[in-house]
Amino acid sequence: MAYIMFNPNPTRKLVGDCVIRAVAKTMNKSWEDTYLEIVTQGFSMHDMPSSNDVWGTYLLEHGFKRFIIPDSCPDCYTVRQFCADNPNLTGILATGTHVIAISGGDYFDTWDSGDEVPIYYWRKEN
Repeated sequence: MAYIMFNPNPTRKLVGDCVIRAVAKTMNKSWEDTYLEIVTQGFSMHDMPSSNDVWGTYLLEHGFKRFIIPDSCPDCYTVRQFCADNPNLTGILATGTHVIAISGGDYFDTWDSGDEVPIYYWRKEN
């Protein structure tokens, strides 16, 4: 279970596009295709692409389901621990301000976000 540096942004930007990076990784798409699709979703909803409602609707329309992480220890359950507890899960993990791709017990990000506190996750339903 480990942090893996992942940055598909064509200009290697490190901030502002975590939703695009996480969705691109999870759906095995390019950063550019993912960006265009989520921006188009935002346009149709008259909202910003980084809005939880916009990218959440995009994921729902692509067969994903959202699951809330119980709030029994709101400040002590981390991204790192969630990945260790869910080694077979591939999806998208969200904190209050950040979005991270997860797969095989690893988390993929431009920085080590393992100490962040997750609040919900998305996984593709079969």
